[in-house]
Amino acid sequence: MRLGFLFCIVILSFISCKVETTGDADRFKHGTFEIPAVNNYSKTKIIRKDSLQIEYYTKKVTVSTDSSVIEKEIKEVDSLYIKWRNNFAYQLQIINPKTDLEKETIFVQITKVKDSSYDFTARVGYSKYKQKGTLYISKE
Repeated sequence: MRLGFLFCIVILSFISCKVETTGDADRFKHGTFEIPAVNNYSKTKIIRKDSLQIEYYTKKVTVSTDSSVIEKEIKEVDSLYIKWRNNFAYQLQIINPKTDLEKETIFVQITKVKDSSYDFTARVGYSKYKQKGTLYISKE
């Protein structure tokens, strides 16, 4: 009796923690997409094909010299493996990481699907830090 009650509590706990997602996220698995500019990053252009994701963006960095501080824009291209767990969750892994942080897996949860976009929450590795954003189907 106690085992059955405990089992029901565990099942109810899992059900109550489930993220509610609706819509068909399948249309976001292949194609060209973009994420609007945030913080020190420009708009990110994303191309997805099979298990590969390529990201193009410009990053603003501050360079200090002896006499001045200069802000520069650096164009970046990242290649990542993408592994879909289901229609609403996937993992990203940078193919050629340059730092320890880049070696970490990025876990992405799609939280809301719209006509031409989806909202997501991303987490690097097993940290508690989460980044929210929106990905749009590119019109280019």
